Amino acid sequence: MTTTALSRRPVGELLRQWREHRRLSQLDLAIQADISTRHLSFLETGRSNPSREMVLLLAEHLDLSLRERNRLLLAAGFAPVFTETTLDAPGMRAVRQAIKQVLAGHEPYPAVVVDGRWNLVDGNTSLGVLTSLVSPTLLAAPANVLRASLHPDGLAPHIVNLGEWRAHLLGRLRRQIALTADPQLETLDQELRAYPCDQPEPEVELPGPGEIVVPLKLRHEDGELTFFSTIATFGTPLDITVAELAIESFYPADQFTADTLRKIASQPGGSSS
Repeated sequence: MTTTALSRRPVGELLRQWREHRRLSQLDLAIQADISTRHLSFLETGRSNPSREMVLLLAEHLDLSLRERNRLLLAAGFAPVFTETTLDAPGMRAVRQAIKQVLAGHEPYPAVVVDGRWNLVDGNTSLGVLTSLVSPTLLAAPANVLRASLHPDGLAPHIVNLGEWRAHLLGRLRRQIALTADPQLETLDQELRAYPCDQPEPEVELPGPGEIVVPLKLRHEDGELTFFSTIATFGTPLDITVAELAIESFYPADQFTADTLRKIASQPGGSSS
């Protein structure tokens, strides 16, 4: 086999693997991309070499992340088109300002920024309500918020509904793995599932009496705090770093929690106390 043929093979294999991962037949993907199944078959087997535009078209219909689209381009012999800029770069100033504005505006309630592998990027002052309960070793960079949440030295012993919250977090992680096929997330998932839990973990999330979201119920020195959360992402990212950032904002689910958070924030030392 020629060197040229060998250079075509990896991208075809990647396309086929992603198509199968998405549980699509060649016909399904060909219809979505408006190409013939014959052409798609030739691309997957290496009999045809995809153009740059074809790689991006198929990646779009396979719903691949920007990171994976770059990998497909490299495998096809093209330069990556999506940058991966560090958050402290001058060109990311507007992004940093937006994040800081969201974090500050959410006070006195906790908010955290994570990357695509759940590593801590930033947080507001009120995040101290949660991190003060976590062993410092779990907060050393790069701190992983899922590990800090479910580890026996993390939040886990303080979570009243640990089984329910653990099942919720692991379910989110599994859905992310299904979308990204990221081996590092697979490894993290295996680690987290090995952590002990003395409560039953529901296979399906069902609401309890009066519940409309899965709550985080936390034992705190001031009493039981109850939260729900929202997740915000950048709507039109063209940079890998930006695309993988997520801001999770925690809100009080009852008046006692809201009052307690405001009281903690008003004390000397604020939410880290």
